[in-house]
Amino acid sequence: MPVKKAHPEADRPHGDIAAAETFVGTGPTDHPDLAERESRWNYALVGSGLGVWDHNYRLNRKYYSPTWKTIRGMAPDEDVAGDYEAWLQLVHPDDRDFVVHAIERQNADDPEYQVFQYRERHRDGRWIWIDCRGACVEWDENGVPTRVVGTDTDITARKEAEETLSRLSRRLDLALEISRIGVFEADIENDVVEWDDRLIAIYGMQGAARKIGGDAWAKRLHPDDRERVLDLADRSVESGSDFQQEYRIIRGDGVERIIRARSAFFVDGNGQRKLIGANWDVTEEVALRNELQRAKDLAEARNRELEAAKESIEYLALHDYLTGLPNRRYLDKMLDDRAAECRANGLALAILHIDLDRFKQINDTLGHRAGDAMLQHAAHVLRHSVRAADFVARIGGDEFVILCAVDPASKKIANLAERLIRELRRPVRYEGHDCRFGASIGIAVNGGAKLDAKQTLLDADIALYRAKGLGRNRFEFFSASARDDVVSAKRLADQILIGLDRHEFVPFYQLQFDAGTLDVAGVETLARWQHPVHGLLTPDRFLDIAEDLDVVSTIDALILERALADRRTWIKEGLSIPKISVNVSARRLTDPDLGKKLRALKIEPGAVAFELLESISLDDCDKAVAANLKKLRKLGIDIHIDDFGTGHASIVSLLRLSPNTLKIDRELIRMLPQSAEQRKLVGSIIDIGRSLNILVIAEGVETADHIRILEQLGCDTLQGYALARPMPATQIASFIRAGTWRHGLTAARALQTHLRRALPSRTAK
Repeated sequence: MPVKKAHPEADRPHGDIAAAETFVGTGPTDHPDLAERESRWNYALVGSGLGVWDHNYRLNRKYYSPTWKTIRGMAPDEDVAGDYEAWLQLVHPDDRDFVVHAIERQNADDPEYQVFQYRERHRDGRWIWIDCRGACVEWDENGVPTRVVGTDTDITARKEAEETLSRLSRRLDLALEISRIGVFEADIENDVVEWDDRLIAIYGMQGAARKIGGDAWAKRLHPDDRERVLDLADRSVESGSDFQQEYRIIRGDGVERIIRARSAFFVDGNGQRKLIGANWDVTEEVALRNELQRAKDLAEARNRELEAAKESIEYLALHDYLTGLPNRRYLDKMLDDRAAECRANGLALAILHIDLDRFKQINDTLGHRAGDAMLQHAAHVLRHSVRAADFVARIGGDEFVILCAVDPASKKIANLAERLIRELRRPVRYEGHDCRFGASIGIAVNGGAKLDAKQTLLDADIALYRAKGLGRNRFEFFSASARDDVVSAKRLADQILIGLDRHEFVPFYQLQFDAGTLDVAGVETLARWQHPVHGLLTPDRFLDIAEDLDVVSTIDALILERALADRRTWIKEGLSIPKISVNVSARRLTDPDLGKKLRALKIEPGAVAFELLESISLDDCDKAVAANLKKLRKLGIDIHIDDFGTGHASIVSLLRLSPNTLKIDRELIRMLPQSAEQRKLVGSIIDIGRSLNILVIAEGVETADHIRILEQLGCDTLQGYALARPMPATQIASFIRAGTWRHGLTAARALQTHLRRALPSRTAK
């Protein structure tokens, strides 16, 4: 107790025992019972931590026990100053007015202020909480209290605990408020449940009592969930296990909500079994969870679709859409893998490069659908003719590749190639037609530690090239000599392309003459390659490679442009060359832009003739060729059939095509002087031409006899070494002006006449 206002009478200190005596209203005595009681009271006070204070206003004495001093950080034997105002400054400022009022009321024996609490400054500077309890024990004759006795207790720890508990309670209450969790406590034995305000609000039961019957909760359960949830709750009560569940309720306002509930059992201080739990509204959370689950399911479904699409894309990227076989890209991936396997297992890698023969003819005659059917048939044959471990791919067009791992000494690859050729030659029925095609196969086998799969594939390609060159429908194994041939062909191909860029391809001209007058009737334009190293090359040195490069049409076009320019030069020089003829390839006749390109050259009608090889197959030329031939006629370009008599043109095709001129092949002309049969045959061709109003040119005229016989047979035009050899444009003018072919021919004829007269006739023998 703090220092009280008192009379100015001196203070006499007493011990805790003396205080005890005062409390019991006795003084010191030697009576053994009293001494024992005093000792007991003293020990009790000291053990209880109570600081005793005694204010005797009648005697003006104040007493503070050692425990009272210790509570404030003072020494037990330290004197206590009696300055009330000084002590009052030790009281917490927020409590000071209250303490002054409380002391006054306590001194006035007001029962309401017999106990009060306040904060006081400890000697070490901290604030301590004091629980002050006091009461009047003596009064004067007027009933005024003259002595107040009491105890002070340090309740700082209790206050801090209360504050901590209060803080925790506030935090818990705030957490429950923020999380919108409602709490309940259920008395299992009495079937009574106490709900807090939040739980009442969650269930929409505003205005309901906090303590309600257990059935109030059951009534709010959704009808579809009620049986399930109540059954789980009953089993939880029976087993004493925790209850955790999620269910729907119908609130008091009729709104459906979703509740998550958790509860646990405990036994209170009275031994009663109770249940405490929490509910919270998770409607939005469940909706979000369901939405997230739906989004997850949708994402997973899309991922599955994407994965399937990815697999499909990867499959399509690595497989041929028509046959289902792996494609060139897949083959490139497999080459190194198979080579590694062969190296690891001591095997050889055999590669078969397969090209279908006569496939283009099927495509051109029966259409692409028929061609697709043949490719599918070929894929089926290949797939079912090899082992399961072998790899079959379609690498483009009508080409296939097979990879096999074999014993280096095995001859099974040759047997496989023979079987494939045999199976692929069998006729395939398609829409009433028997489609026949074959296969050429190039084979390369390589093994050992230095096995190079990509080089082996190139070797197989070289072997295929050789197989096709040797007649098709056969197989060939790779050899070093074959590689040399291919390398040479490749080098020549590169040189052809460079030669085109450098304008190395030039026209040479062979004059044509009227058979009766030997006047110049025209000139045939011949392609030559002015090679920078090998000199002037004729078409037999480069034409096959040019066809493989698909540049024959380009060469034809270049030669035509140069020939037209040379003709214009000759005309300016006063030379009369009625017509120039140029060769045209079969592929150029299929060019849809051919007419447009020719119109750009502004060709004079009747000045140019296109020579078509009879081997172009005039009987079954396609629509593109027929259309271009029609355009040629409109442009005034004549059509010559070259090498007639050695190809397969029929009389019907001649009638359909209506060419301006036939050129009899030199092989039919060569033996005219020695063979009567040849003369009859050539005469028949000339008669056919005359009957169809078609001019006839004879090639290969090399002697005066050729000229004489052909003149007698009625041939229109002559061309050959007996009259003029091929020459460059720069020599044409001087050759024509010299007229040497006439002089030489006159002398030759005179010599032949003299010899015939000088020799006896056969009948004279």
